[in-house]
Amino acid sequence: MYHPLTAKDFVLDRRDFLRRCGMGFGSLALCGLLEKAQGASVIAPAPHFTPKAKRVVHLFMNGGPSQVDTFDPKPQLQARHGQAIPLEGLKTERPTGTALRSPFSFSRYGDCGLSVSELFSHTAKHADDLCVIRSMTADVPNHEPSLMLMNCGEGRLPRPSMGSWITYGLGSENENLPAYVSLCPGGMPVKRSENWRSAFLPGKFQGTYLDTSIPEVNQMIENLRNSLARDSRQASQLELLRKLNESHLRSHQHDPQLESRIRSFELAYRMQSEASDAFDVMKEPQAIRDLYGAGDFARQCLMARRLLERGVRFIQLWHGKGQPWDSHDNIEDHRKLAKECDQAIGAFLTDLKQRGLFDETLVLWGGEFGRTPVVEMPQAGSNKGVMKGRDHNHYGFTVWMAGGGVKGGYTHGATDDFGFAAVKDKMHVHDLHATILHLLGMDHERLTYRYSGRDFRPTDVHGNIVQQIIA
Repeated sequence: MYHPLTAKDFVLDRRDFLRRCGMGFGSLALCGLLEKAQGASVIAPAPHFTPKAKRVVHLFMNGGPSQVDTFDPKPQLQARHGQAIPLEGLKTERPTGTALRSPFSFSRYGDCGLSVSELFSHTAKHADDLCVIRSMTADVPNHEPSLMLMNCGEGRLPRPSMGSWITYGLGSENENLPAYVSLCPGGMPVKRSENWRSAFLPGKFQGTYLDTSIPEVNQMIENLRNSLARDSRQASQLELLRKLNESHLRSHQHDPQLESRIRSFELAYRMQSEASDAFDVMKEPQAIRDLYGAGDFARQCLMARRLLERGVRFIQLWHGKGQPWDSHDNIEDHRKLAKECDQAIGAFLTDLKQRGLFDETLVLWGGEFGRTPVVEMPQAGSNKGVMKGRDHNHYGFTVWMAGGGVKGGYTHGATDDFGFAAVKDKMHVHDLHATILHLLGMDHERLTYRYSGRDFRPTDVHGNIVQQIIA
């Protein structure tokens, strides 16, 4: 039976840290070794059943990639270009017009014959490993609630992110690195840190954000090195910190913010010995770096592989700050966006295979929703009047998964003839989350945390495991 953790489970750990943090670097290292020997690094019970996957990488195309321009071709959309198509009561966020054909060609790949756009020709080389879900649905056509739904399972109320739930349920395989890392070059996506928050879960389960556009590791991770003090001086500072924390803790016995801050200090110390190596892609052979290609997304894909090798449990790779895939004006923008990430994604999948990581790593690709098959109409002060863009679409869109126990070379569900709404084997975001947790060996109905008098779970009162996509 699964016994959910509560804040009381962390009290002794916190006091133990306060006692340890001032004993110097040698004592901290020794305590870490002793903890591992005693199994103390396991921060949660074992999975409910044997998992197919041990870790997750989420390739997040924030802004909303178009399903009909990537992995869901629609011949009828091509044939009816410029003509009105039946919307059947589907309300769009902004005014839309007639059918807009895709400017990108599609080809079939692999033994499965998967149709993929020219935009993702490198990714398509792995067609027989991809499980393409063409019938995803969300709740509303707005970025903010849809990002929260995809990341946290709830569009309005503060809830823990999926990465936080997974690290809470499975723990970490490496105490010297965060179990949950969120990489985004150039800044943060819409909703910022709410996308990887831990909410009412203990703060140690919140994602660690890094700006991968910063080339120097010691600058990308702030305060990684103490340039002002030698090890002996830093040990003295930690001793002082211990005394101050003990004094402060006496009047704040169960303060979750204090708990989170102390855990952050503890992790920051441990990261000094391993983070520099883990994030330094220049230690990779030139052939591997050439395989991934140039650019920020390629760099963070290579970082992700290095983090996976070191036991990081959940890694999210955002395309960039804001919502880069939000192509309201001109869908041709997708060509540039895909060029920034396609080679790296293909290389990442190849690299996972050749290093024996693919089968136990679940890779998820997609955005918070898709885009309309009809053109968005110009608006004053909004789009540029090009009339080649697409509005938001939550009625039916595409994500794909690979590795980690999903069925490769398989297409699940379908949208209508124009790619507007899911009409076969609809799969809600809650179903996606329930299925991901199942692949990780967790029952989404039994993974709970008691807060404010209620047992919460990642999918709230929703979610069905989609057995058809499981190998």
